[in-house]
Amino acid sequence: MQITDEASVERCLATLDATYDLIFVATGALEVDGARPEKTIAQISASSMMAQFAVNCIGPSLVLKHARRLMPRDRRGVFVALSARVGSIGDNRLGGWYAYRTAKAALNQMLHSAAIELARTHPQMICAALHPGTVQTEFTRKYVGRHPTVSPNDAAENLLSVISGLTVEQTGGFFDWAGAEVAW
Repeated sequence: MQITDEASVERCLATLDATYDLIFVATGALEVDGARPEKTIAQISASSMMAQFAVNCIGPSLVLKHARRLMPRDRRGVFVALSARVGSIGDNRLGGWYAYRTAKAALNQMLHSAAIELARTHPQMICAALHPGTVQTEFTRKYVGRHPTVSPNDAAENLLSVISGLTVEQTGGFFDWAGAEVAW
């Protein structure tokens, strides 16, 4: 599936016909087409911002659009997407990383709005954004610095634990790997 190509997303999800209790969109990119995170306003470029939005917000939105029919209407179901704490407006103390931050903030808003709509037709559905922490991957290798990291397996276990504990009252929320709510 090419996450930024709606026809690809639609084709892929059209091959599925079961009902899924969990749909987890685990896509994302900090660097797209070699563009590194901006450290200053002067480094902002339209093409980098559009590429970030395509991967980090539009792609998960397309999955939700075409996977909605696969979610249960009569029991608990969960749709989550990987976000990032840097997408929090309230928790932004460093600035920079403009394209990535704004794309993740847009993803958070989309998931929050989708939770409101889905509650009308899928009353037990939970729709949420998840921050996995800094996972030890090629994606984060250059940016780890002094941040504590977690292995991919531990990150997956942590997020599955958070997902299993989410309640319908928490739909539309943004949570970290420990289940703590992240500020918008």
